[in-house]
Amino acid sequence: MSTNAISAPRAADRQIALWLFTVAGFVMLMVLVGGLTRLTDSGLSITEWAPIRGALPPFTQADWLAEFEKYKQIPEYQLVNLGMSLAEFKFIYWWEWGHRFLGRIVGLVFFIPFIVFLAQKKISRAQLQPLLGLFALGGLQGFMGWYMVASGLTERVDVSQYRLAMHLGLALIIFAAALWLALNYWRGTDSEARGQGRFAPRSKWAAVIVAAVLAQSLIGALVAGINAGKTYTDWPLMDGDFIPSGLFDMQPFWLNFFENHLTVQFDHRMIAYALAALIGWHIYRVLQSGIGGAAQLSAKWLGGALALQIVLGISALMLAVPIWLGAAHQLGAVALLAIAVTHLHILYKQAV
Repeated sequence: MSTNAISAPRAADRQIALWLFTVAGFVMLMVLVGGLTRLTDSGLSITEWAPIRGALPPFTQADWLAEFEKYKQIPEYQLVNLGMSLAEFKFIYWWEWGHRFLGRIVGLVFFIPFIVFLAQKKISRAQLQPLLGLFALGGLQGFMGWYMVASGLTERVDVSQYRLAMHLGLALIIFAAALWLALNYWRGTDSEARGQGRFAPRSKWAAVIVAAVLAQSLIGALVAGINAGKTYTDWPLMDGDFIPSGLFDMQPFWLNFFENHLTVQFDHRMIAYALAALIGWHIYRVLQSGIGGAAQLSAKWLGGALALQIVLGISALMLAVPIWLGAAHQLGAVALLAIAVTHLHILYKQAV
């Protein structure tokens, strides 16, 4: 292993790192607020995508009544919330407006410092492309959010679970990318594109873990999207059996993996067990390898985050997903991803 794999970060690198850590933190907050918006059934309360005009909420009684009338035209009101009062509508409206407004704040948190750093020539040409890519992903996420909401405005009473998974998945990719770039700058591995790293065997398994955590989060979005977490609340058995009957009752066969409540939740459980085994095996190998303290410490944190997430997941399931516990479980998924990405970064950069 080369002793020059990580060079001392410049002062400018540390400033950029703090900015990107802040962006990642705001994205994490965005995921939490998005989860609460979904858990409170607030996501369809704003029926238009108005990137500029929508930055301001209703101010007058007439404005509120106009927004309420728009909501009354969609199936969710007519089939689920018929007779809702204006006060009840305001409650769900504020959740959705807050989620969208926070998205605008995240954009500003990225864009304004980015322009300042460019003007100060603290970002080189070699460093510019990944930052522009991150900004483009943020713009795509804004569109993806509306694409998801639009799926629930005409024929459904909720959003498409497929689009929900896409929306959450893109948020997690943005979060992981921002965190990875921040770690590059903080650890001095991105000055003038130095310290590219390579995948050694241990870092390959750490990369598999990152991909598996992301995949499990997407399955979790499918569980949430069809409310599968509220249908089978026994554990460790499921509907009275470890492998319940009815897993493949839907036709065509592939539809079971996305729309069958039983199968989607069963998959989420099985992947959790497999992920726990994979992470446990990986932690054992890292601790037995004798490599640096940072890698061992991050491996221990990975195990702790996994254990906490398992407890949160089982508790949320058995209590039929109360709002606070569902939000904690979603936040735990982001925290687990953050630690997995950090652990991968440590191993990957040591592999030079």
